[in-house]
Amino acid sequence: MNVVTIEKLGARGDGVAVHAGKTLHIPFALPGEQVEFSPETQQIARLIAPSRDRIAPFCRHFGVCGGCKMQHLAPAPYAAWKRDLVVASLAGAGVETEIAPLVSAHGAGRRRVTFHVVFGPGGARAGFMVAKTHDLIDLDACPVLTPALAGAADIARAVAKPLGGLGKPLDVQVTDTLGGLDVDIRGAGKGAEAHRLRLTEIAEKLDLARLAIHGVTVVERRAPLLAMGRAMVNAPPGGFLQATALGEETLAALVDTSLGKAKKIADLFSGAGPFALRLAEKRSVTAVDSDAPAIAALTRAARATPGLKPIVAEARDLFRRPLFAHELKAFDAVVLDPPRAGAEAQVRQCALAKAPARIVYVSCDRDSFTRDAAILVNAGWKLSRLTPVDQFAYTPHVELVGLFER
Repeated sequence: MNVVTIEKLGARGDGVAVHAGKTLHIPFALPGEQVEFSPETQQIARLIAPSRDRIAPFCRHFGVCGGCKMQHLAPAPYAAWKRDLVVASLAGAGVETEIAPLVSAHGAGRRRVTFHVVFGPGGARAGFMVAKTHDLIDLDACPVLTPALAGAADIARAVAKPLGGLGKPLDVQVTDTLGGLDVDIRGAGKGAEAHRLRLTEIAEKLDLARLAIHGVTVVERRAPLLAMGRAMVNAPPGGFLQATALGEETLAALVDTSLGKAKKIADLFSGAGPFALRLAEKRSVTAVDSDAPAIAALTRAARATPGLKPIVAEARDLFRRPLFAHELKAFDAVVLDPPRAGAEAQVRQCALAKAPARIVYVSCDRDSFTRDAAILVNAGWKLSRLTPVDQFAYTPHVELVGLFER
């Protein structure tokens, strides 16, 4: 019988144990548990002695679906585990700082979901992949989504149906907005005129706010607005969006607090303005992002919102052409919110610059944040504080907001 005692949780939430001199990563096992496992799959065959921290998951697909990893862990040890992931990342790079407790930001749930859609004899199937496979779970609902997205899987099947003849798997993204549901279909190409006409009819029937194919609007029945502070933003279809409304508000508040008395801000990797538009309520902002449609949406929202300080918005690829050291001198502080790849090129320019004296770095990836933090620390910056934010609840993903000062 292959029995082990789980020693700790790994970075992906798997239980870590040693058996016959080999390190095992056993999904859904918790520290202190004694489990019998399958040597072929490293899956739990039998839970012999459960942990006191084990709780009942609330989703019937948990353990099969490749999404949530940690619904079986009680809230307190879950929060400690997530914070410890950040501690370990920074310690490995020799970066020291005060790390705050994990801030919960799941709120009403995730406001955006992307369903994979495949076609078969029974018609369209929509859902998520089984963990570590390409097998699709045909979902009825996902309980980590906002209530408005309760029927999103059915919507994905409905809008995909006219495109079934293309013989291609599709991704259907559904976003909960103030104007209603915003849907973007990927994988279908431009779509023939007949497809677009049929999709327009379906959007009417389902009362969708907007429906697009590959980011190109097919029909917009109502503006799919998103609140960013006082501003209302009609973001481009499929554009970047923080996972939860509370997550965006929490990150923006931490950014605002970290900026202190700074008045002239460079918001780099700004997207459609979740930080810039809020910061402009009391500061002047230059917002830069490579996504030209997002910059256009930010500009429209800024013009339509009375009482904001000046916002200058520029479409610019910060990976290939970061703001250079001499350009950074114009600002009191820099806000960075890059994608998972991080902001290495921009951070190196910040390291060279003598001004500004404050950088607020928002990250969705521990590894790239740690790399960039080490660059700044080695150049004489201090990571004054770091706050982990949990908007991707029940997963190993964690957002970070770090304040760097000279």
